[in-house]
Amino acid sequence: MRPWLGRAGRAVWRWARVVGGVLLLVLIARRVGGGPFLDGVRAVDGAALAAAVGVGVVTTVCCAWRWSLVAAGLGVRLPLPEAVAAYYRAQFLNTTLPGGVVGDVHRAVRHGRDIGDVKLGFRAVLLERFAGQGVGIGLAVVMLVALPSPALAPVVVTVAAVALVAVAALVTGVLVLRARGMSPRWARVARRVRSDVRHGLLPRRTLLVVVVASSVVLLGNVALFLVAARSAGSTAPLTVLTPVTLLALLAMIVPLNVAGWGPREGVAAWAFGTAGLTAAQGVTAAVTYGLLILVASLPGAAVLVLRWRRREAIGVPDG
Repeated sequence: MRPWLGRAGRAVWRWARVVGGVLLLVLIARRVGGGPFLDGVRAVDGAALAAAVGVGVVTTVCCAWRWSLVAAGLGVRLPLPEAVAAYYRAQFLNTTLPGGVVGDVHRAVRHGRDIGDVKLGFRAVLLERFAGQGVGIGLAVVMLVALPSPALAPVVVTVAAVALVAVAALVTGVLVLRARGMSPRWARVARRVRSDVRHGLLPRRTLLVVVVASSVVLLGNVALFLVAARSAGSTAPLTVLTPVTLLALLAMIVPLNVAGWGPREGVAAWAFGTAGLTAAQGVTAAVTYGLLILVASLPGAAVLVLRWRRREAIGVPDG
């Protein structure tokens, strides 16, 4: 995924991500104790589980639809049922294995092998993930700015400013590189990226689906976090809970995590405390949400088992 690091550098990065996530969880536990973590487990009830399964179906289908159309733009046929099954499998691996991206790597490799071009499989997955996260982050920032939250106002302004600066820096960097020229290798990469974006994202129907599907995914995750907060006993109004929920979800982008755990709980603890609630409530809600996400991904385990048994029956090793 990061060829410029080298094999040793990639190994160090993988371990640093996991160790960083573990250290974050240890620091949080030292700050609030183990009680909020146990409370988060106890808060999971039947209604919350049903909500997790329902939201999981909607968001997974939206993600798979997005991936299917992006792949089609790159010239790869990916039927929606196949994409849904692969996405469920990827989500299960992401939520159970360290790093939080193992499932996406497996999805790219598996689909690439199925079509006979692993590089193309990776390009389709990377383009779909970056597009989805870009729309999600943009919508989250807009919602943070639009929602009234006096306690978090400085943070909201900071997040919005950082997002705008990052976009401006990216655009400026691209323009500078084009103006100064590139080495032949990077020029080929740039042409390939521009071609993939033009064919995989910019067709009107694909772009509309990416925006709509990514928006539904974000709103679904916000709704599930709110369900987790209510299940964990928070009675704060939605106008208070929604901004802290958005911040906690944005924290999941931070790569120092253990299958998604770490930054989410830390930011939730801080944001809940800043919004006039308590850090313990934030940790409990985040833990409940993490467990609900795991439950929502469980169909992916069934996909893994079924594929393994099918390949075992015909004597083909899975990879």
